[in-house]
Amino acid sequence: MGIRTFNSIPARSMPTSNPSDLRLIQLKHWLGTLAEPVLNPDSLRPASADASFRRYFRVDGVGNATYIVMDAPPPQEDVRPFIHVADLFGKTGVSVPQILAQDVEQGFLLLSDLGNTTYLHQLNADTAHQLYLDAIDSLVLLQVHSQPGVLPEYDRAMLMRELQLFPEWYIGKHLGVTLTAEQQASLDKVFDVLLANNLAQPQVYVHRDYHSRNLMVLSKGNPGILDFQDAVYGPITYDLVSLLRDAYIQWDEEMVLDWAIRYWERARRAGLPVSPDIDAFYRDFEFMGVQRHLKVLGIFARLYHRDGKDGYLKDLPLVMEYTRKAAARYRELIPLIRLLDVLEERGPRVGYTF
Repeated sequence: MGIRTFNSIPARSMPTSNPSDLRLIQLKHWLGTLAEPVLNPDSLRPASADASFRRYFRVDGVGNATYIVMDAPPPQEDVRPFIHVADLFGKTGVSVPQILAQDVEQGFLLLSDLGNTTYLHQLNADTAHQLYLDAIDSLVLLQVHSQPGVLPEYDRAMLMRELQLFPEWYIGKHLGVTLTAEQQASLDKVFDVLLANNLAQPQVYVHRDYHSRNLMVLSKGNPGILDFQDAVYGPITYDLVSLLRDAYIQWDEEMVLDWAIRYWERARRAGLPVSPDIDAFYRDFEFMGVQRHLKVLGIFARLYHRDGKDGYLKDLPLVMEYTRKAAARYRELIPLIRLLDVLEERGPRVGYTF
């Protein structure tokens, strides 16, 4: 899960890294060898924060032009999936960065700059509706062009690996709890229910992190889409869940339902194979959401306990709230609520089930 935010860092003299940063030295040298566009390597400055080994810098060109530089150090990172998906998504008509220069062996890419304004920075009560409709329209456009065999399959093995992050990192490392055999069996049963639903959904191109930190506000062709290198071919509701049940910003359930219905209507008009029944579609949306939320709980815990990144801990409560609210609405997922109650030492909870 690549979590990235482009920030406005205007100071041209801002230090980019430690003077002994060999990668930075190599990156500046590479930029200096490019004949086109003409760049000023000394203007290189941080452009984003990322949860992976990748780093992003902004660099100045001629006039007021700016560009984004990706530093993806091998062997931890590989720029080839980014190049492949940028070409694939770009051909659908959605807005993605253009790749202007590349050095695959060193892990360097020069990209067009989609600006400083993320959805997260721009979203408020006045702007949200139009921004989300734009994001939904781009999502439908992307999905309409989906073809099997072009991207890796979001298969059962991958979905299950993601789910296992929850017991390993959130329960085991973060809560410090070892599940009993009975608890593990109960959780495994919930996982099976989730995966059966996820895998039965129609399959399309899936960005995997289609949310407010990876969508840029553009004056034309909104939104600009970033961080797509992990794209796969998988469940049709996945990206909609990423967008509407965002770990970094929350909206009232009525608004989420309204936007989900608007997506469903647009998807049907575009010929996408969503369920013709809105209740069945929304159930798919919620089951997909629980899978994603459990994965994210594990990832955020891993970022802290393994990688020493505590910035995501503040987002855990919202993701847990999403998990609980969705699971409490479905009888098959109530065992997950009971397990969470025990883990968090909560009393019994009463809720409606469908």
